[in-house]
Amino acid sequence: MTEPYDLITMGRIGVDIYPLQTGVPLAQVETFGKFLGGSATNVAVAAARLGRRSAVISRTGRDPFGDYLHQALRDFGVDDRWVTPVAAHPTPVTFCEIFPPDDFPLYFYRRPTAPDLVIHPEELDLEAIAAARIFWITGTGLCEEPSRSATLAALEARAKAGPTVFDLDWRPMFWGGEGGASGDGGATGAAAMATARPYYEAALRYATVAVGNLDEAEVATGLRDPEACARALLEAGVELAVIKQGPKGVLAVHRDGRTAEVPPTPVEVVNGLGAGDAFGGALCHGLLAGWDLEVMMRYANAAGAIVATRLACSSAMPTADEVGAFLAET
Repeated sequence: MTEPYDLITMGRIGVDIYPLQTGVPLAQVETFGKFLGGSATNVAVAAARLGRRSAVISRTGRDPFGDYLHQALRDFGVDDRWVTPVAAHPTPVTFCEIFPPDDFPLYFYRRPTAPDLVIHPEELDLEAIAAARIFWITGTGLCEEPSRSATLAALEARAKAGPTVFDLDWRPMFWGGEGGASGDGGATGAAAMATARPYYEAALRYATVAVGNLDEAEVATGLRDPEACARALLEAGVELAVIKQGPKGVLAVHRDGRTAEVPPTPVEVVNGLGAGDAFGGALCHGLLAGWDLEVMMRYANAAGAIVATRLACSSAMPTADEVGAFLAET
């Protein structure tokens, strides 16, 4: 095996097809841009943009969109060796509508299933997963077999050998609920959360870091108060709980008693969809650097704020110089 990766992420990959007009319903959009997408993939890109050696475990269709994603990963400096094709399913695409500052509906085209949910346990490079300096998984990876078993097998092989991040990543539609993005899932939300919770609890036993917004933390804990969620996540097995609170900023609580509550950085939002992934990549960057908790949260907030001012997700991820300049100005 080569030198361990700074970060290996496991989860969604796809093509984001975003409107080039803002404030316009999807039915009226005339032009679109094509971008690399998927939350786990975007986190790997975000870390690579900050100078970290990263790789993704995922799958695409055996089609031109799959070819595009491989090329995009390479262009961003992300290792694509564990992104493999599935002939039976097309590469997924995701459309969004852009209504700044806080309305960005997502439309996932991933049925009957997506290639990134057809990851089998026996295909995993468990040695590389165990050796990575940080390993990152997502809640979506738990929603279907064989991805669910593969995700849990990877976590078990990892055995908390180093920082192991569980991105709570709640997408109700993947669990039988309504809605394509984080939210309560409409009338079916409670049932979808109840379906997901046992698998979230299983993953938390192997994770050292949990990160998510209040909706996502509620799936894992059944609670909505930020401090109560953080305490419940620590009790579930992690060492660090990070609760993103939108306009109220971010709360981080460590098992050793350290806490940090950092306000958001006001920006003019263009598209908020990639901000959480930029936050995740910057969080990994700070964990690898051994930063103080508050410094790490401020840096991650800044990375997310920068992406919120830009249209795309993956191509919007900031460099270390850009984050440094942003922090110096705020």
